[in-house]
Amino acid sequence: MPKKPDILDSRLVASSRLFRIEAVNLRFSNGVEVEYERLKGSGVIGAVIVVPLLDADTVLLIREYGVGLERYELGLPKGRVEPGESFEEASNRELMEEIGYGARRLTPLRAVSLAPGYLGHRTQIVLAEDLYEKRLPGDEPEPIEVVPYPLAKLDELLLDEPDFTEGRSIAALSLAQRHLARLGRNGNRR
Repeated sequence: MPKKPDILDSRLVASSRLFRIEAVNLRFSNGVEVEYERLKGSGVIGAVIVVPLLDADTVLLIREYGVGLERYELGLPKGRVEPGESFEEASNRELMEEIGYGARRLTPLRAVSLAPGYLGHRTQIVLAEDLYEKRLPGDEPEPIEVVPYPLAKLDELLLDEPDFTEGRSIAALSLAQRHLARLGRNGNRR
């Protein structure tokens, strides 16, 4: 394992309501010094993305507007972990806000990073099962469409659906699919 570079200094370059950009000066073990920029959240300790199983054969997706792509996208319920909140609590809160369900069973599958070269953020992927109806008010500007999707057709969703492009959602469904297959529950009932 290579030796981590030494951080010589870091300074705030810009900030917004949601993000801070820091310049970080590093010295690598071979003596080369480089300045990188990294994006940091404003006090956010992480995020969750939840794979909610309505039943043994159905996952609940959401369709919401993504301003970055300027279109509506299919994806999974997700959101930040609030200060003092566990990943499990954040997962259940996001489910209740975005799809109107809570979960009695939450299984963390894996934490994933996104662009680790300049972003120190991690998202915990969580499988939610044994759902019950419960709605909490959310911060979305419009109602979110809930889209039930058959687990038996996940390959079509992952490979062919043009409105399903978010990398975290793709990773989460892929991991959930493998987890369920390992348990012998892959949605392919006969």
